[in-house]
Amino acid sequence: MLAADGVLAAHWDDRGIETVRTGGIQVVMVVEVGRGRLLCSEVLKFCRPHVSNLVSCNSIHQYEQKLPDVTPHDGGDDHVWLKILEEAKSDMEQEPILSKYYFSSVFLHNSLETALANHLAIKLSNSNITSDTLYGVFLSVLSEDVEIKRAIRDDLRAVKERDPACISFVHCFLNFKGFLACQAHRVAHKLWSQGRIAVALLIQNRVSEVFAVDIHPAAKIGWGILLDHATGVVIGETAVIGNDVSILHNVTLGGTGKVSGDRHPKIGDGVLIGAGTKVLGNIKIGEGAKIGAASVVLKEVPPKATAVGNPARMVRGNDRPKL
Repeated sequence: MLAADGVLAAHWDDRGIETVRTGGIQVVMVVEVGRGRLLCSEVLKFCRPHVSNLVSCNSIHQYEQKLPDVTPHDGGDDHVWLKILEEAKSDMEQEPILSKYYFSSVFLHNSLETALANHLAIKLSNSNITSDTLYGVFLSVLSEDVEIKRAIRDDLRAVKERDPACISFVHCFLNFKGFLACQAHRVAHKLWSQGRIAVALLIQNRVSEVFAVDIHPAAKIGWGILLDHATGVVIGETAVIGNDVSILHNVTLGGTGKVSGDRHPKIGDGVLIGAGTKVLGNIKIGEGAKIGAASVVLKEVPPKATAVGNPARMVRGNDRPKL
């Protein structure tokens, strides 16, 4: 195979199977037997990094030697990116019409961070802000911040484990806007903390327009986060969200409108907040608490408690005092 003038020409064997190697990644392509050549410029012109080097054939099993140097929270090997590659290959075999999409979104990239930066950049770009510009912004943060790298993987695991509708890591990575909005916020929050306020607010605005999720870049969010469905989620500037929190659609973590400064909720680890819930004011939702759908919470909820209703009240067996 060779690459010349920006066009990748690929040959394949009589089985109709081709392995393409670009930027350290090997891609298996299944093509029509007997065609002899495939011009891949249509695939490559939307992709990063741009390919201009010679291309050679190598086994797809060499993915295993090229995983990013990241240690997840559980201390084990970083298997998430490899799993995404395996799932994407399986999807391509089942739906060949998606080959171009998976090739540009997954296989052209040598790490989860570069693939995510590319995917977010394409999603959030518009006529005035190019995907190349956004790609550079996202990659500059995602490739350097170890905590964000770990949080991305923990978020993927959280969605896969806690959302029955999530069939695979690659499905979450490509299609779950709650996951994508959360990762874009992580970048915006990092930029905010660096004093790059205008860029952070720009990302917040684009995420709100594209995903219908509005998270102020100053809000602090832990790892293992599930934003289920995500449409209509609003999280205010001084909100703090712990680890392993699940938030459904149309949830507001807002202020009462009566105070300034630190005015938004503080959500403990392991909290579940049902759809349509409004948690208002600088109040604490204790670790492991559950908030029923469409509740309006104005006062603190103790750890492990369940709160429901408008105004919300605690549910503890037969004891149901108002908050």
